[in-house]
Amino acid sequence: MKIKVCGMKFPDNINELKKLPIDYMGLILYPKSVRYFFGEDKDISVEAKKEALFEIPSHIKKVGVFVNDDPMHISFCIKHMKLDAIQLHGSESELDCDLMRDLHPNTELIKAFNVSVASDFDQAKDYEGLVDFFLFDTKTPQHGGSGQKFDWSILDAYKGNTPFFLSGGISADDAEAIKRIKHPLFYGIDLNSKFETAPGLKNIQLLQQFIKTLKDEQN
Repeated sequence: MKIKVCGMKFPDNINELKKLPIDYMGLILYPKSVRYFFGEDKDISVEAKKEALFEIPSHIKKVGVFVNDDPMHISFCIKHMKLDAIQLHGSESELDCDLMRDLHPNTELIKAFNVSVASDFDQAKDYEGLVDFFLFDTKTPQHGGSGQKFDWSILDAYKGNTPFFLSGGISADDAEAIKRIKHPLFYGIDLNSKFETAPGLKNIQLLQQFIKTLKDEQN
């Protein structure tokens, strides 16, 4: 199971997180988000953020998270931030995904969908073959980071062919429940707000313990 920690923005926090056995690190590139990577933070320069970004080891894939963004801006970020993957977390169309695939064939593409009932998986059907992974998040008015879960039992209703990340309100108490998910296309988990002490600031000790518990239970 792959582990993705999303919503990072503070250099010291990033430098601590990169020491943990994670597979993906997510950076929110949506200016309206409280976890916006380039948002103004007291005593932290953009240069310091970029330096921390470029020191992330190659075995951790850097994911840029975008919401209904301009394709040229996404391309700019891929190039200048050396992103390994992008996550489209808005209402991007199949054509949008197809364009990003054409422009960046070597960049992993994740398309997020908000779900609350089994029929919500139907919206993913038209994206089959266009992206590498789906991400299923809890349906709320905001674009992710709500800290709310959906009913994970409905994952059994997903009959697509694309592997998926599970997102939405995963907490340190969920290792056993995650272990019980047996869907053959369950690829990874997306951790965010439930492991924070403040928006964008992760509790490294809590993450470390959760990952250890999860991996111990999988062995």
